[in-house]
Amino acid sequence: MDANSSPDSGFYLLTLLPVADWLALGFFFALWLGYAWFAKAKGGQQASLLDVTNRYRRYWLEQASARDPRMLDGIITQNLSNTPAFFSSTSILVIGALLALLGTMDKAAELVKEIPFAQATTVVVFEVKVLALISVFVYAFFRFSWCMRQYTFVALIIGSMPPPAEFDSGRFEREKFVKRGATLVGAAAETFNDGLRAYYFSFALLCWFISPLALAVGAAGVVAVLYRREFHSEVLQVLRD
Repeated sequence: MDANSSPDSGFYLLTLLPVADWLALGFFFALWLGYAWFAKAKGGQQASLLDVTNRYRRYWLEQASARDPRMLDGIITQNLSNTPAFFSSTSILVIGALLALLGTMDKAAELVKEIPFAQATTVVVFEVKVLALISVFVYAFFRFSWCMRQYTFVALIIGSMPPPAEFDSGRFEREKFVKRGATLVGAAAETFNDGLRAYYFSFALLCWFISPLALAVGAAGVVAVLYRREFHSEVLQVLRD
């Protein structure tokens, strides 16, 4: 092994994967990041599922400001935080399973070779693919856990709302509480969206174990599914009408 390909050199890191795998991986992350940017930019021009539901979130906070007591709103907040809590716990379990898989690389690599159309790879390449999958679920865990914390802030806003009579008397400004609460619950929903997209793209990343082409096709398929659900789904049509 010469100096240029020593394990400590950057060149060695680049040669861990074939060129086709690097291109497919770059295409995968470009689609992921590109779609996240596109969905946010297009949401300002065309109503997306997140934008439409944000309208209902504001309606909810307006109703909450007029309710007393606000037990129902506390229950709603708790129910909303249950879903990211479930996905956060699931992410930890998946990460643990993948880390355990790293200890049985030889057997796992042999098992993948038995899959029809799967491309034969070295154990080192297989490890890189597993580490990439772990990184996706680590990102998902951080987004879901942050989403859970944001819902605690929403609960704080609702709990700090004065009685409706205090708003009516002008002692407290209703619009400030409604705007802050709606902004926070909208931010929590967007964070949850980020984590859920990571789960979708993890399925595309699984295709990498078959071949680089399968990874590229899987990533494109995930973008198509996400686009249809966020901008052209029946649920969006019902909520928008």
